[in-house]
Amino acid sequence: MFEYHAAYYEIEDGWYMARVLDFPGVITQGKTIQSARRMLADALREMAMWALEDGESLPTPNRRARDRKAAVLETVRLTLRVQRGVPA
Repeated sequence: MFEYHAAYYEIEDGWYMARVLDFPGVITQGKTIQSARRMLADALREMAMWALEDGESLPTPNRRARDRKAAVLETVRLTLRVQRGVPA
C-alpha cells in the first residue's frame, strides 16, 4: 500500500479540482468534494496500473508534499491487486 497526498481546489460553479501532488498526471474533478475524492481514487488506481503495465515503477510518496493554495489536503491510499495470468 502506498499513501500519496491529495489536494482539492474550489473551481468554477462550486466544483472541485483534485490532484495527487506526488504522482504526476493524476488529476480530476467532481461536483462535490466527495465526488472529487472518488474520482481521484479511481484516477490514481488507473494511472498506477497503466504505469505498471508499461513497465514503469510507481512514484515514491513524498511526506512533505503540500500546496498552500489547496482548499483541502489529505492522504489518499493506493492499494492494488495484481492478478497473475495462468500459464497456457
